[in-house]
Amino acid sequence: MTKTVIYPGTFDPITNGHADIVARAARMFDRVVVAIAGSTSKSTAFSTDERVKLATIVLSKYENVEVTRFGGLLVEFAEERKASAVLRGLRAVSDFDFEFQLAGMNRRLNADIDTVFLTPSEQFLFISSSLIREISALGGDVSEFVHPVVCEALLARFASKKKSS
Repeated sequence: MTKTVIYPGTFDPITNGHADIVARAARMFDRVVVAIAGSTSKSTAFSTDERVKLATIVLSKYENVEVTRFGGLLVEFAEERKASAVLRGLRAVSDFDFEFQLAGMNRRLNADIDTVFLTPSEQFLFISSSLIREISALGGDVSEFVHPVVCEALLARFASKKKSS
């Protein structure tokens, strides 16, 4: 039986921390589905299609990783994909409260789907997509925190916003 895990998020943009978690999950599970949220209450810098494209490029070296978009309830998406688990990344204790609530609710909605938590490697613990966006928007160098294609996309996105300001 194939063990599938769903790694959901907005990935706006995908960071080296996300990629680190995917790399480790790809060793633990037969299949990893990186599920990029199409509808989100967050204000995103990139469209869903752009986020899917960037993540697909960044994660292309992993044969057992699929990148796709999703909408609706995560547990329903996990059922459709025949996933046994949801993967969530934890950077700090402050992440745990929210993630613990989500895990509890998902378990209540479908007791057959477990939540697995992974922490990124030490050098990625402080990286978040929102920090990357903010640094990039202010003209800072984020090249050590994201894949080169993501860095280029951020430069292009915020250069065009600066021109229109």
